[in-house]
Amino acid sequence: MTLGEPPAPPAAFRRALETLRPAEVRPEIELEDIPAPQRLAPYSGAVGASVYRDDDELAVGRLIMLFDPEGQRGWEGPFRLVAYVRADMEPEMTTDPLLGPVAWSWLTEALDAHGATYAAVGGTVTRAVSEGFGGKADDPVTTEIELRASWSPLDEDLSPHAAAWCDLMCLAAGIPPLPPDVATLHPRPARRDDPKVP
Repeated sequence: MTLGEPPAPPAAFRRALETLRPAEVRPEIELEDIPAPQRLAPYSGAVGASVYRDDDELAVGRLIMLFDPEGQRGWEGPFRLVAYVRADMEPEMTTDPLLGPVAWSWLTEALDAHGATYAAVGGTVTRAVSEGFGGKADDPVTTEIELRASWSPLDEDLSPHAAAWCDLMCLAAGIPPLPPDVATLHPRPARRDDPKVP
């Protein structure tokens, strides 16, 4: 290490960061590494995702891992995960009084289905209606749902948490999760010698 170079992140953080991005995801989901917030904890990492059907983006989200070796108030342990999901929704669904509890259950049931161990979970479900005015008066009215949540994973392997977040994004986009015994199939990349389909 040279003078002025920051110390290497702790091994526990590095191990957890390697598991933040799921090894396998459904073909509808595109993942990307994104900048993580720097002021919430001494160490952080983040991944972003979009859910597509054909060329339509149905949902976007991000999953942020925070690590503080000393822990913080409200955390149970040195790790904290922060999840955000936003998806377009049919207007009649956003008026359903059960939308909030149902959307919240998507998260907790996905975490439980993947065997993620966690504590101190909390968050919000928001319905948003956007209307255009002035120069945007002709824009269609859009309705969205946003889910923001955070929880403390109880071990360094974050892969079940990341898989649950991917399921949450698909559910918000209206795509049901795969049964546990069904594998994800990825389309084979086209090769130059493949016959062209008319």
